[in-house]
Amino acid sequence: SAKSLSKLLSLGARRGQMLEIIAEPAIAGDALPALLAAIEAGLGEEVEALAPVVEAVIEVMAEPELVPPAVGALIHGVAAAPGIASGPAHIQVLREFDYPLRGESLPIERQRLQQALANVNHEIEALTQRSPAKAIREIFVTHQEMLADPDLTDEVDQRLRQGESAAAAWMAVIDAAARQQESLHDALLAERAADLRDIGRRVLAQLCGEADVPAPQQPYVLVMEEVGPSDVARLDPQRVAGILTARGGATAHSAIVARALGIPAVVGAGDAVLLIAPGTPLLLDGQRGRLTVAPAADQLERALAERDRREQRLQAAKARRLEPAITRDGHAIEVFANIGESAGIEAVVDQGAEGVGLLRTELIFMAHPQAPDEAVQEAEYRRVLDGLAGRPLVVRTLDVGGDKPLPYWPIAKEENPFLGVRGIRLTLQRPQVMESQLRALLRAAGDRPLRIMFPMVGQLEEWRQARAMVERLREEISVSDLQLGIMIEVPSAALLAPVLAQEVDFFSVGTNDLTQYTLAIDRGHPSLSAQADGLHPAVLQLIDITVRAAHAHGKWVGVCGELAADPQAVALLLGLGVDELSVAARSIAEVKAEVRDLNFEHAQKLARQALLQGSAGAVRALLETR
Repeated sequence: SAKSLSKLLSLGARRGQMLEIIAEPAIAGDALPALLAAIEAGLGEEVEALAPVVEAVIEVMAEPELVPPAVGALIHGVAAAPGIASGPAHIQVLREFDYPLRGESLPIERQRLQQALANVNHEIEALTQRSPAKAIREIFVTHQEMLADPDLTDEVDQRLRQGESAAAAWMAVIDAAARQQESLHDALLAERAADLRDIGRRVLAQLCGEADVPAPQQPYVLVMEEVGPSDVARLDPQRVAGILTARGGATAHSAIVARALGIPAVVGAGDAVLLIAPGTPLLLDGQRGRLTVAPAADQLERALAERDRREQRLQAAKARRLEPAITRDGHAIEVFANIGESAGIEAVVDQGAEGVGLLRTELIFMAHPQAPDEAVQEAEYRRVLDGLAGRPLVVRTLDVGGDKPLPYWPIAKEENPFLGVRGIRLTLQRPQVMESQLRALLRAAGDRPLRIMFPMVGQLEEWRQARAMVERLREEISVSDLQLGIMIEVPSAALLAPVLAQEVDFFSVGTNDLTQYTLAIDRGHPSLSAQADGLHPAVLQLIDITVRAAHAHGKWVGVCGELAADPQAVALLLGLGVDELSVAARSIAEVKAEVRDLNFEHAQKLARQALLQGSAGAVRALLETR
């Protein structure tokens, strides 16, 4: 406001900068000339005139203009979820809405806002009802609570009384609230800003009369910049034949979600794919990371024939899912399941799991409004062990912090949470939480095979502190079949493997984080994450060091990251000597079938060749020719 000295000072305007002055129409004729003259005169102070500006002609290399891919174009992205998909393109990009700043009248604008809020609430209620996953339903409950927030609606109404339009008032309040959340020194609260912006845009779309572009009736290929967690709930696996994203890598949300839903996906294909005309026929190969735009009829026919053959292989694999995974020359590897909760453990076993290679205990903590006590935890762990009926259970102790905060466990905001207090660093700072979890695990185990592993270990002393805690508790709680190990997620742990292998019972390689830390690429980075490929030779070298060290001391090594379910990676991991692969339950049958098609001696030669390559692309090219 030009009337407020403090506001003018807070502009921080400096000599020579350009100012833009805006006035309401009723006073603009008088106010703008007066303000302009006052500023040019120095606002009451003597000022030295600026030197004349000499315009210089500077030639700048313009960035190449993005153009839509041509008919028949072959685009290479990141292979994110295996399978072949075809269908019309359904493009979903963030739209820019145009709306007036001033409203018609207070009653009209209030009615518009109330109707928009009601419509969005109804939409969310429908999504909540059809979402099978509890975690997704909880996201939408949060969105409904935000819509009903009296503080937000009161602030909007105050702006409506000042003459603003419903759209302008709504977005101003949402933007201010989101910015405030983002500035807080609490990771979880800051993340709620994304939810605020999500509902903000949904209400704005209603106010502007801009409904979502209807999806094609037949199965389609969803094309987006990136598929975030809030987009997941809107995916209907019966209608989404494939997923194509401009950004993201093999460990991005879009890739993980696609694999979980069994939807073929190619990610990180570049921004040009967002310019594809809606309805354009697309052919996705999620195994090779390829997209063909408007493929020729014979090309589409060959691809669909390959898809049918793959489906037949999957059906054959499913029929043999309960059989062990043994190569053609007699080498066996165990195939376990990654799970996040105790519910459905019987179904996991029925899908062929020979055990659980990763129980993500943080998901159990996240499912409760406050930290679950020892009895609640013990019941959860006992349920998993009962369902496994004597098969091994590998449990990762509480792994929060960084990108996984707990609502009831505030963590100070960090400049780089992935390099901050997370995993074992956090639980060692709060030993009472770790002791409670360890007691619950030991009590649940009895005489069943329990394997406890600690996440994010990067130093020998961290491992020793954690082991000492378990050994002390074992003096009061009897357990007959217990092994203790660590996650190999930090390069320092892999490089220390020859030392650690003398003390641990096993290693489990978390390839998602190991890749991120080895390549110094945030796997959520919009433009770099496509390069965060676990088949990079540097990552493979660290896995090789880990396996060699473990086997030298008679210890075993598992892989529980996304790489374990990558059909191209199975041969390499087998050849590197990995003893166990832990994957999503739906991938177990396919991974076992892949192992049965391999020759162990050939896989070893392939792994040695891969270690000599210079890039992940070169490794994948090598695997294409095997």
